[in-house]
Amino acid sequence: MTSFEGASVLVTGGSRGIGKAIVLRFAEQGAKRVAIGYLRSDQAAEAAADEVRSLGAEPVLVRGNVSSDRVMREVAELAPFDAVVHNAATGVIRPALEVENKHWDWTLNANARALLSLARAAAPTMQPGSSFVALSSLGARRVLENYVLVGVSKAALEALVRYLAVELSPRGIRVNAVSAGLVETAALDHFPNREQMLKESRERTPAGRLVEPSDVADVVCFLCSPQAEMVRGHTLVVDGGYSLLA
Repeated sequence: MTSFEGASVLVTGGSRGIGKAIVLRFAEQGAKRVAIGYLRSDQAAEAAADEVRSLGAEPVLVRGNVSSDRVMREVAELAPFDAVVHNAATGVIRPALEVENKHWDWTLNANARALLSLARAAAPTMQPGSSFVALSSLGARRVLENYVLVGVSKAALEALVRYLAVELSPRGIRVNAVSAGLVETAALDHFPNREQMLKESRERTPAGRLVEPSDVADVVCFLCSPQAEMVRGHTLVVDGGYSLLA
């Protein structure tokens, strides 16, 4: 098992779902301090913090919009980090012709530009061997119903990962992405065709089941570990083989 003994990590969107699974995995593997970024649910964040504390790590709550200057100042003050995971995501789920410019700005800022802001805030104090990992989705490369804004933002995120991987490599900092298949979390509640998506994914996935938050957490921790030293600018797909089928 990978060890993060004594490490300091930040996970945006870390109070629930996939983000919480990543937070707890770092704590289980010995992280000393785990900063949990979240938007507004204090109750969920406090619950996640209690679980982190029970695992022997120190939780730090970072509340607010991850694309805001205030949150970035707080991130810089909490640095240095051994790993920064950008899991926070949002977006307007509508057909392309029904979205507005404000929806574009909101989605692109939170899902893609926030990674650049995190790099500017955290990278200057990160040591060689540290990592950034961003959470993407299959919609970055495939067309999903009503997913245009989120899909475009995730495509931008994956491109940014490649650029940052090259620019930060001289500092010894790795940058990668994880593209997860469908995971049954509260985020799916925003999709009008939620049940259809879940049914199709269960039937199509060669692995025979849906991806679980713990599956994603395991891969994120691998990419943040020394074993992934030569993996840079890569988007690792974790979907049980779903995207392999024509």
